[in-house]
Amino acid sequence: MSESIKVLLVDDQELFREGVRVIVDAQEGMGVVGTAADGVEAVRLVDELAPDVVLMDIRMPEMDGVEATRQIFLPDRTARRERPVRVIVLTTFNLDDRAATAIRYGASGFLLKGTTPVMLRDAIRTVHAGNAVLAPADLSTLLDSQFTVAAAPPPAYLGLTDKEREVFAAVAKGLSNQEIAGLVFLSESTVKTHVGAILRKLGLRDRVQIVVFAHAHALVG
Repeated sequence: MSESIKVLLVDDQELFREGVRVIVDAQEGMGVVGTAADGVEAVRLVDELAPDVVLMDIRMPEMDGVEATRQIFLPDRTARRERPVRVIVLTTFNLDDRAATAIRYGASGFLLKGTTPVMLRDAIRTVHAGNAVLAPADLSTLLDSQFTVAAAPPPAYLGLTDKEREVFAAVAKGLSNQEIAGLVFLSESTVKTHVGAILRKLGLRDRVQIVVFAHAHALVG
């Protein structure tokens, strides 16, 4: 049996935290390992508890969810982790600019606080697998508002092979490995290998960061 997904809940409202805890603990293959009432506590608990997924409220006292997300994904903290942590931002507003900023800092997407238990469960499993919890169109809309001037692609991007660039472009559009395999005439396992090589060469954490990278450097076709 695979190891249970460890979830950290971060929200300044205790009633909301406890309600989400009940929902998460009732799901098979996941459980809550800790809760935090603000961003400062969240950053500390991520270091101490090594959760797999953090459910992060955007608006909190002391330190909001955007800054907490930025600190969680600082290079020195990331380098010390034995396995990756994923962040899902919780917000009351659809297409929230703060959520977009959190995604730029490393979050894997966002959920509205009124989401259903099933959607919450599926989102946790989705980001744990390294994918986004936003539809590609919504993610693109959010990121387009974040980058008004595109930066030139770094040398590492120029070092990708032609096939890796094909796969990169497809991932940037939100395509799954299965969809990419049909598009570039490769097996799914070969596509997965190419995605791994792209992440390694560009120093990115997951597929969501490929999308962010593509928008930052105007590489979305």
